Amino acid sequence: MSEETILIVGAGHAGVQAAVRLREVEWGGRVVLIDPDGHVPYERPPLSKDFLKHGASDDVPPLRRDGYYQEKGIELVAARAARINPVQRRVLLATGAELGYTKLILAPGSAARTLTVPGAELAGIHQLKTREDALALKQSLVPGARVAIIGAGYIGLEVAAAAAALGCETTVLEFQDRVMSRVTSGPVSRFFEQLHGAHGTRFVFGAAVTEIRGEGKVEEIVTADGTVYPADVVVAGIGVVPLEGLAAQAGLHTEDGVVVDADSRTSDPHIYAAGDATRLICAEEGISRRLESIQSAVAQAIDAANHIMGATAAQREVPWFWTIQHGVRLQTAGLRHPDDDVVVRGDAGTAPFSVLYLRDGRLSAIDTIGSLKDFTQGKKLIAAGAAVDPRLAADPTIKLADAVRDLVAERS
Repeated sequence: MSEETILIVGAGHAGVQAAVRLREVEWGGRVVLIDPDGHVPYERPPLSKDFLKHGASDDVPPLRRDGYYQEKGIELVAARAARINPVQRRVLLATGAELGYTKLILAPGSAARTLTVPGAELAGIHQLKTREDALALKQSLVPGARVAIIGAGYIGLEVAAAAAALGCETTVLEFQDRVMSRVTSGPVSRFFEQLHGAHGTRFVFGAAVTEIRGEGKVEEIVTADGTVYPADVVVAGIGVVPLEGLAAQAGLHTEDGVVVDADSRTSDPHIYAAGDATRLICAEEGISRRLESIQSAVAQAIDAANHIMGATAAQREVPWFWTIQHGVRLQTAGLRHPDDDVVVRGDAGTAPFSVLYLRDGRLSAIDTIGSLKDFTQGKKLIAAGAAVDPRLAADPTIKLADAVRDLVAERS
C-alpha cells in the first residue's frame, strides 16, 4: 500500500460523516467509502415519513450535494465488504478486489428484523430500511388497502400515519400494552394512541402474531388468541439487528453490536466503528448501550476521525431522538429509565406539552410534544446534571431553567 488509506465500510450517516470529518481535520491520504447499496449516499429518515406521502417524489435527499465527494477527494466504491484480514490490514470485497488500509472505520449500520412466523415469505409483507423497501411499500399503500402493521414503535407508527393519510384501512398489532413502550412513558403513549385513533387507525395490544396466511400473497394475520385480521399489506416494524458479522469474522469484540469505547475504537487498534452496529461500553461511566439514532452515529463518526488524527475529542452530546406522526413532532433528549419519576408539564392530552424524567432529583430525560423551547432547555439541563423542582417544572408558564434547584444546599 503506497499511500496511507482510511477505508470506511458503509455509506450511511456514520460512514459519510467519518469521511467528511477526516477531510475537515486534514487527513492527507486516501479516504475510500465502501457503499454496499451502490447509490449516492442518501437520507434515511424521510423513508418512513415524507417519502410515503401522496404525490411525493421517488427521489430521496442525498447526504451531500452533487460533486461534494469528488471535490473532497473521497472515493466511492460500490461494493459489499466480504471479509477483513486484520493481520494484513486488508478488506476483501464481494467483487474479488482487495483494498489495504492504514485505519478502518466500520459503519455497516443495522438491518430490519424479519418475521419468522409461518407465512413470512408471502408477497405483500414489507420491512422498511432502504429506498427500495420504501418504494415497494409506497406502491402498495393505495386507498382502501387493508394495512396491518406489526409493531408500534417509531417506524410502525410513522407508516401507520402515512397509510391512514393515504386512505388505507390501518390496523396496528402491538405485543406490549401501549405504543412506543420501549422509548417513552404512559402519558406520551396515550397521546399518540389517541392521535392515531382520531385519524382512523385501530390498535390491538397484547397481540402476538403467530401466522400469516394467503395464496401466494398475504391475505390475513393470525394472533395467538386465534383472532384473524384481514390484510392486503403487512409491514413488520419489529426493530433492527446490528450488522456485526463482518466485525465478528475479523475477531473483534462483539456483544449485540461491535464493542467500542468513547473514542469509537474497537478491540483492534487499527479498526474503529460507528453507528447503529456499535455498542458503547465505558466502564468508567458505567455505560453499555447500543443506540439507534442519527445523532449518535454522527457523533461516533466524528469521535473516530478525531482520534485517528489526534484532534481534540468533541464534547459528548446528550443523546436525542425524534419522530413526526400526523404532523406532530415528538423530540426526546436523554435516556429515561422505567423507574424514573415522571413529571407532566402542561396538559398531556393536548399539544404542546412535555414529560420530564427525574432520577435522584436530577433531569435525566425529557419528551417534548411540539415544544422546541422545552426540548432545547431540557437538553442543556440534562447535560449539566441539573436538579429540578418537580412542582415548578410541571408549570408550563415557568421556564424550565427557572425550575432548577440546588440539591446540595437542600441536603446540608
